[in-house]
Amino acid sequence: MKNVDPQFRKILKVLNGPAYTPVHQLTPAEARAQTEQFFQGPPVQVTGNQKDVLAHTPVGKIPCRLYHPQPGTRLPLLIYYHGGGWVLGHVESHIREACYYAAGAKCAVLVPDYRLAPEHKFPAASEDSFAALQWAFDNAAMLNIDPTCIAVGGDSAGGHLAAVTTQRAREEGPSIKMQVLVYPVTDTYQETETYRSRAEGYFLTHASMAWFIDSYLNDPTERDDPRASPIRGKSFEGLPPAVMCTAGFDPLRDEGAAYAEKLKAAGVEVDYVNYPGQIHGFVSMGGAIDEGREFLDRACAALRQSFGT
Repeated sequence: MKNVDPQFRKILKVLNGPAYTPVHQLTPAEARAQTEQFFQGPPVQVTGNQKDVLAHTPVGKIPCRLYHPQPGTRLPLLIYYHGGGWVLGHVESHIREACYYAAGAKCAVLVPDYRLAPEHKFPAASEDSFAALQWAFDNAAMLNIDPTCIAVGGDSAGGHLAAVTTQRAREEGPSIKMQVLVYPVTDTYQETETYRSRAEGYFLTHASMAWFIDSYLNDPTERDDPRASPIRGKSFEGLPPAVMCTAGFDPLRDEGAAYAEKLKAAGVEVDYVNYPGQIHGFVSMGGAIDEGREFLDRACAALRQSFGT
């Protein structure tokens, strides 16, 4: 643990102690309750308006939270897919990131409350994520956003959904300006070196990720589907520019780095950074972890440039 960011060491001691139970030892309901207990922070001051909206889509009604920092002004939009292994999280669990992006990137932020596993198995989350994008584009006037300036982003499983959404949108539209991928899940096979060397002891474990993947997928054969493993897509050409990060003590580090290389090899502009001393989840703790806030600022700057704000 000596090479872990000192700001994270105290947090890691708690997460490795008796007060915290690894999610793979819990039921989904117990895991959700524990997440609410451990990871809720102080109240966040929302600049501008926030409101709940209901997206009526071909796959059903999707509750969403909209943050609009400048009511009355048409702004670019970031659709942010929350993390939580497709099992945990909701529209309020990542309110800090949503508000930070809204203020820092000078854009509106829409957080879809996509269906969770295991109650809703693959590909429910990716279907909802893409449907929310299309709905936002079709209802730009009502949302007071610019339909020509839409980006997508997310962390962990949310980063996975953002990557999957960009691949589908390339074929079906609408056009996406940028993708923000925060330690994304890109391959559900769990075969990289960091899955072995970072298997346990650093919050997100090999066993916990296996639990998340098993909760989401119907069958192991689905791991080859690019909607389950976006790194296995047939082509990466023509995808939008990406700003992305990984963490050195995260089992997902290698697959995130490999996805960045796939994008670069296809001619996609990629701003990728690995934070060697960090563990999974550090960006969500940007209020306490300096490098988490550093990446948020980096992503906001990239979004402003892409949006021209």
